[in-house]
Amino acid sequence: MDPARWLRLSPHLDELLELEPSERDVRLSQIANDDAALAADLTKMLALEDGNAGFLAEPIVVPKALLSEGGEVGPYRLEKLLGEGGMGQVWRASRADGLYQRRVALKLLRPGLADETLRLRFARERQILARLAHPHIAGLLDAGVSAEGVPYLALEYVEGEPITRYWQRLDVPLDARLRMFRQVCAAVSHAHANLVVHCDLKPSNILVTQDGQVRLLDFGIAKLLDGASPRGDNTRTGTRAFTLHYAAPEQIRGAPVTTMTDVYSLGVVLYELLTGTKPYRLKRQSDAEWEEAILTHDPVRPSQMLLRLAETKQGVERQQLRRRARRLVGDLDNIVMRTLCKPPEQRYPSVEALSEDLARHLDGRPVQARPQGLLYIARKYLRRHRWALAGTTAAIAFIAIAVGVTWRQSREAVDEAQRAQAMRDFIAGVFEKAAETRDAGAVDLRTLLDAAVERGDRELAREPASQAELFGLVARLRMGLGDYPQALALLERQRGLIEHNTDMPESLRIEASALRGDVLRRTGNPRGCVAGMRPLVPLAERRQRALPTPASEFFSQLGRCERALGDLGRAHDLFARALTLRQSVDAPGSAVAEIESRLDLATLQVDQGEFDDALTTYREARERLDAEVGARHPLQVDIGRQIATVERRLGHPGRAERELVDTLATAQDVHGAQHPITLQIRRELADVLIDQSRYRDAALPLRTRHAELSARLSANDPELRDSHLLLARVEWQLGRLPAALSSLQTALAIDRHRGEPEAIAESLAAQAQVLYEAGRSAEARPLLEEARTLRVDRHGAADASVADIDRRLGDVDAALGDARAIPELSRALHFLRQGYGPRDPRTRLAQLSLAREQALQGDPVALRLLDVLAASGKGYVRPQPFAWRAAGYADAVRCAGRPRSAGARHLDHLVEAVRVAQPDGSVTLRELEQLRRQCQRPAVQVHGDLG
Repeated sequence: MDPARWLRLSPHLDELLELEPSERDVRLSQIANDDAALAADLTKMLALEDGNAGFLAEPIVVPKALLSEGGEVGPYRLEKLLGEGGMGQVWRASRADGLYQRRVALKLLRPGLADETLRLRFARERQILARLAHPHIAGLLDAGVSAEGVPYLALEYVEGEPITRYWQRLDVPLDARLRMFRQVCAAVSHAHANLVVHCDLKPSNILVTQDGQVRLLDFGIAKLLDGASPRGDNTRTGTRAFTLHYAAPEQIRGAPVTTMTDVYSLGVVLYELLTGTKPYRLKRQSDAEWEEAILTHDPVRPSQMLLRLAETKQGVERQQLRRRARRLVGDLDNIVMRTLCKPPEQRYPSVEALSEDLARHLDGRPVQARPQGLLYIARKYLRRHRWALAGTTAAIAFIAIAVGVTWRQSREAVDEAQRAQAMRDFIAGVFEKAAETRDAGAVDLRTLLDAAVERGDRELAREPASQAELFGLVARLRMGLGDYPQALALLERQRGLIEHNTDMPESLRIEASALRGDVLRRTGNPRGCVAGMRPLVPLAERRQRALPTPASEFFSQLGRCERALGDLGRAHDLFARALTLRQSVDAPGSAVAEIESRLDLATLQVDQGEFDDALTTYREARERLDAEVGARHPLQVDIGRQIATVERRLGHPGRAERELVDTLATAQDVHGAQHPITLQIRRELADVLIDQSRYRDAALPLRTRHAELSARLSANDPELRDSHLLLARVEWQLGRLPAALSSLQTALAIDRHRGEPEAIAESLAAQAQVLYEAGRSAEARPLLEEARTLRVDRHGAADASVADIDRRLGDVDAALGDARAIPELSRALHFLRQGYGPRDPRTRLAQLSLAREQALQGDPVALRLLDVLAASGKGYVRPQPFAWRAAGYADAVRCAGRPRSAGARHLDHLVEAVRVAQPDGSVTLRELEQLRRQCQRPAVQVHGDLG
C-alpha cells in the first residue's frame, strides 16, 4: 500500500477499531456512501484483524523480532504497544542500557513508509518538541536512529486518559472542567509562543493524569511559523493527516494554518466538555457531510444542543440536561461560538484571549465574547464591582457622545421593545467605557449614572415610557452599588411617570412596584412597601401566567414586606405562590430563583422556631446553589447570614462566628467592602462577639463602622439608628451608662422622626432595659407602657412581640415590688411559648424571671427549676450568662440573709468564675456582684442598681 493511501486509511481504521461491532458497521456504511473503495479497504483490514488479533500490531515491512515486546530500539527496550497511526507506532519503553530508570513513550517512524516526506515530518516533530518545555506538554527526552535504521523519539510517558473520558468518568463539575481546560490553553499558548501550531488538537491528544494534570501530546503534524522548518515543510496541511471532526475550515480547504486554527480545534474540544457531543447535528455522518458542515453550517449553540438532547431523555436525566443547559446560556455559549467562527479573524485572536475569557467567566466578570448589553453587564458588575470610584473627564465625554445616538434611536423606535433596547444600549455603553478605562484610571460609575439621568431628563421629556425604563434600570444599578436612597428617589420619579401614563406596559408596572418595594423594605419602611404593592396584586395575579418572572418577583418582594410587618400567614402564601411560578419556568436563572423562594419559606420556619428544619433547608439550598452557580453568588451571602442567625438562636455563637467570617469574605468579593450588606454582616459578626462576652473586641470595629456610616448617611437613616442601638448595647455591657443612654436616645429620636411604630417600640424597650438594669426601674416603666401600646395596636394583645414587652414589665414591676410582676411574667411566658416556641431566648428569659419571682415567694418547685436552668442553659443565645444568672438567683434565694450559708459560698465562687470568664465586665457580672452584696443583708432583694 502506498504511503498516501495509508495516510488516508489510517485515521478511519483507528476510529473503527475503537467502536463496538454494531457501531462499526454503521460507521462503515457512512464511509461507503462517501468513498466505496476506502470502505472496501477498511473492511478487508478489519476482517484480517478479526482473523488474526496480532495483524494490526505488526509493522509493515519491519522485522517482527525488532518491533515486538522485549525488542530493543537504540538504548530502549519495548514493553507495550500503545498505539499505531499513519507515521508509525508508539511504545511504552524503558532504558535497556541501565543509564537511568524511567519509562518513556517511544515514537517510531514506520520503516516501510519511510520516504523522504515522512522523514522530514519526523524530523520536524523532533525540532518542534525540542523547542517546547512546559509542565502541560509531554516533553522530548531523547531522539535518534537505531542501528537498524529506525528513527525514534523518546517522549515523557504519560499515564492518563483522554480528557473527555476523564470528565465523564469522574463527573467533573463544570467550573473544575473549565479550570482544567485552561491548562490545555496554557500548553497550546506556550507552543504558539514558540511559533508552533499543533494542528491536531483532540481529546485523544490531551491526556489527564491521576492527579488531574493535563498533558498535551502528538505534535506529529504540527507546523512551524518561523520559516525554520526542514526542507519541504510549509504551513499548508498537504495530505490530510488531521482528524476531520476537530479540523478548522482552513484545514479542510487546504489553506495556510495559523494559531487561530488551534483556537478552532480547542473550541470543538470545549464544546465536547460542555455538551458531551460535537457542534453539528448531521444525518449521515459521512466525511463529505462533515466537511460541508465545517465549511458552511452554523454550529448549534451548546445550551441548545443540551436542550435538544434533553428532549430525547426522561425524568431525572432530562432535568439534569436542562439544568446544565441553563449554566451555558450567556457566557459559555458565546465563548464557544466565538472559537467556532468560520473566518479565522472572527475567532479569538489568541489562545491566551480564550483562556482569559474563561477566567473572566469563572471570576464572574464580563467576558469579551459577546455584545455586552445592559442586563448582562449590570449583572456582572453588581456581582463584583471592584473598580475604584473616582471621576474621569473622558468617561463624562463618552456620555455626551453616546447619549445623543441613543436618544435619537429612542425617538425613532416604533414599539416598546425598541425603546427598551435603546435604553439598554445606552447603559451598556456606559459600562463598556468604564471597562475600557479600568486599567488607565478609576471610573466613578455613580457620576456616569447621574449624567445619564440628567441627559434623559432633557431628551426624554416626551418619551415617558423610555424615561421610566431608564429610571428603573439606573435605580437597579444604584441598588447594586448600595445607594438605596438614590435608587428610591429614581423609583419615586418612575412611579410618578407610570401613574400619569395609563399606557405603560403592564410588565413595567409590575417590575417597578417590586423594585420600589424592595428598596423601601431595605431602608426600613416595609409598611410603605405593602401600601404601594397591594393595589397591584390583582394585576400581578391576572398576568402571572403570561409574565411569570416579574410576577414571581413581585410576590416574593411583597411577601418579604408582609413578613417584616409580622403577617407570617400572608407572607407564606405569597412565597408559596412565587415558588410555584418559578417552578413552572424553564429558563436561565429559574433554578436560582426557585432556590431563592425556598429560602424565603425557610425564614418563616425560623420565625416560628423551627430551627432544625430551617437549617436543613439552608444547607440543601447551599448545595444546590453550589451546583448551579458556584460559591460566589449573592444568595450564598444570604444563606450564610441565615445559618448564622439560626446557630445564634440555638446557642452556638462559635459556629455562628465561623459562618459569618466566611460569609463576610464572600460578601466582600460579591458586593464590595462598603456595600450595605457587607457592613450589615460586620454588625452581625459584632453581635456574635458580644454573645461571647468579647465586648472590647466588638467595640472598636463598631465605632469605626459607626463613623463610616455617619459620614455617608443622613442623620435619620435607619441604618445609622441600628448602629446607635448596637453601640449602646456594647457601651452598657462595658459599664458606660451615659454613653449607652446617649446612643439609645439618638436611636429613639430617629425612629420618632421616621414614624415607624415597630422601630419606636424596639428602641423604647432597649432604653427601658438599660434603665432597669441600672436600677432606674421607675424611669423604665413608662417607656415599656408606650412600647406595649404600639405593639398591641399593630399586632393585638396576644402577639408574642407584646408578650416580650410584658416580660420586661414583669421584671420592672418585680424590682419595684409591684404585685403585678408574677401575673405579667406568667402571661408573657404563655404567649411567648405559643408565638416563638419554647427554645427561643425570649421565652427562656421569661421562664427564668418567673422562676426567680416564684422562688422568692417560697415556691420549692420554682427553686428546683432554677437549678435545672443553671445546669443546662442551652436554649439561650449565650448559654453561659443565662446559666450563671439562673445559678445566681438560686444561690440568692438560698442565702436569704445568711452570709455563711451554702448559697452565699456558692455565690462567692460564681462571681469569681464569671470575673475570669468575662474580664471585660458585663451586665451579668454586675448583677451577680449585686446579688452577693445583698446576700450580706438581713433580707435578700434580687433587684437593684447594676450601674
